[in-house]
Amino acid sequence: MVNATMMKFNYPDSLLHEYENWVVLLRPEQVTAGSMVLVCKLEATALPEVPPNAFAELSKVTSDLEGVLRKVLAYDKINYLLLMMVDKHVHFHILPRYSTSRDIFGVTFVDASWPKPPDLSKVVDITDEQYKQSLAQLKDNWPSS
Repeated sequence: MVNATMMKFNYPDSLLHEYENWVVLLRPEQVTAGSMVLVCKLEATALPEVPPNAFAELSKVTSDLEGVLRKVLAYDKINYLLLMMVDKHVHFHILPRYSTSRDIFGVTFVDASWPKPPDLSKVVDITDEQYKQSLAQLKDNWPSS
């Protein structure tokens, strides 16, 4: 099932991996290197509406995405933000956090808020080509299900 929140974050073009109840998308606006969105595929608009089997699946999803981010980008910490202020379906903004800058595809990513809470308005400008390279690298390192 495809919902409006998935479409807002450019599904399927931004798709890193699809699970039974969740999709992991590369965030169009990169706050930190490897910023993602984890969207529930169901029509749930509040956390209590997410069924138990979808919650159970989160263990696999988060293990996979953290493993890929650790391998490819060597993050220091990771933040999961469940904001749902604009986009109504249950989703998390996944922000890898870095104590030092990361150079990826000719772009220097600096975690402008480190070590404080992330500021989603501080976005690193990347080209479409750099976005596609990042998407491909993360996707290529995703574990097979």
